[in-house]
Amino acid sequence: MTTAQQTENKGQQTRTVAELVDYIQALTIEIQELYCLDQIPWVVGYSGGKDSTATLQLIWNAIAALPPEKRIKPVHVITTDTLVENPVVSVWVRNSLEQMRVAAKEQGMPIQAHLLYPAVKDTFWVNLIGKGYPAPRNRMRWCTERLKIKPTDSFIREVIQANGEVILVLGTRKAESVKRAITMAKHRESRIRDHINTNPNRPNSLIYLPIEDWRTDEVWIYLNQWQNPWEYSNKDLFTMYRGATADNECPLVVDTSTPSCGDSRFGCWVCTIVNKDKSMEAMIQNDEEKEWMQPLLNIRNELDIRDDRDKRDFRRIWGEVQLFERNLDGEISVEPIHGPYTKYWREYWLRQVLEAQTKTRRTAPKNMGKITLITLEEMSEIRRIWLEDKHEFDDSLPRIYQEVTGEEFQDSRPGADYSLLGRDEWIVLEEICEGDAMHLELMAKLLDTERQYRKKTRRVGIYDTLEKCFNTSSRSPEDAIKNARLKRELSEAVSQGDVAKVKQMTLGDVAAINKVDEGKSDEPVTWASMKFKKDNSEE
Repeated sequence: MTTAQQTENKGQQTRTVAELVDYIQALTIEIQELYCLDQIPWVVGYSGGKDSTATLQLIWNAIAALPPEKRIKPVHVITTDTLVENPVVSVWVRNSLEQMRVAAKEQGMPIQAHLLYPAVKDTFWVNLIGKGYPAPRNRMRWCTERLKIKPTDSFIREVIQANGEVILVLGTRKAESVKRAITMAKHRESRIRDHINTNPNRPNSLIYLPIEDWRTDEVWIYLNQWQNPWEYSNKDLFTMYRGATADNECPLVVDTSTPSCGDSRFGCWVCTIVNKDKSMEAMIQNDEEKEWMQPLLNIRNELDIRDDRDKRDFRRIWGEVQLFERNLDGEISVEPIHGPYTKYWREYWLRQVLEAQTKTRRTAPKNMGKITLITLEEMSEIRRIWLEDKHEFDDSLPRIYQEVTGEEFQDSRPGADYSLLGRDEWIVLEEICEGDAMHLELMAKLLDTERQYRKKTRRVGIYDTLEKCFNTSSRSPEDAIKNARLKRELSEAVSQGDVAKVKQMTLGDVAAINKVDEGKSDEPVTWASMKFKKDNSEE
């Protein structure tokens, strides 16, 4: 433990159980006074883990002790289901929320439970399988914003628009980690009273942190000694924690400064930010009844490959070759930044997820319900992206779905099954292109662009779209990378004012462009003349 942590926790370490009881009584009064102070609604972040459960239990018990006429201000309990949560925890949280709704109605409590989801276009599989985003890394953590922050922020904004202000109640604690303590210390600079800060990321909102100085053992003492007010078993929660090794649940993420699932106890089963999913590994190892989750762990581990460039396009997602300087063991090289997963690998991940879903539905306990790893809505959006954005008119998703599940894919999207081009045309095109992947890609883009514009009353923009097809797909990978290097060198020469080098490179480009084969033709080079030039070697 660092000196900073020791200083931060010095007061906590001397608090006895009796002192904790007194402190909880004082905290109960604080919560009641704050609740009755104004008409600003509360939003409590609930993840189903120990800290958020303790926080909500404190809030619930304090408000329940008030006279009924004072229990009128709404308290919204929100949970964000990323759709890739640990299935055991996901079922636990959903059941808990349902029990809250029943208990709140029976007890006359102003508590409203909400289960939030990311928009379909923002889900993990739509981005990874549909668009081809590589598995998240620390330098490219594209998941947190889409899966967690957006749904939560959208709900909070709606409450603010309806009421003018909001108080966000979170179960974050300084003792969780050094990073958390540092972040909370920074936020305390905007403190307006005990346990309350202004929210720098959302105007008209405050953040209330009732258990910020609790130790982990104090959290468990409270949960085990005080009755859960919505009658959900804290003992079972403790058992679930005991079945795993790590120590923190996945917190409600409200901004990028909030630690995400990377350091969490419970989080997304696909998370590749951490080296290992220790919680799922421990659940499988410690409980034979949870061995059905092994296919999920296998997918997560297969996604977690630090060098996956062989699975990804040599271009960025917009089709341009972008270079970077790579330093590997002191050797500097200029290489392309690889982009999305290729068609083969996107189809591969879809097949793996569907196979895991099919298997877990057969092996999971009945109380887990019908395990859904990827929803029909997500697959419909993935199919749309493959067909419309990536021009892959072979329409492979329904075929893969039927091969794995044995069922016909039912797409609810209007007009989804209507197309002039399909699998048969794709096979013919593959034969014509004779294994030339870039040629196949370009022809597919050109044909599908014409198909898309055919349905429009005005074909404005078709020439720009066709030109973009040529710009991104007409060169071989080697030629495209070489061209990007030439552009980079030319740009550097211009920025350095090296006129001689600029002239040399420019003239060299002109000479290369004006000949198809050196000494054989004076005709200007076009893509068609290069692609379909006659091979005279056999003459």
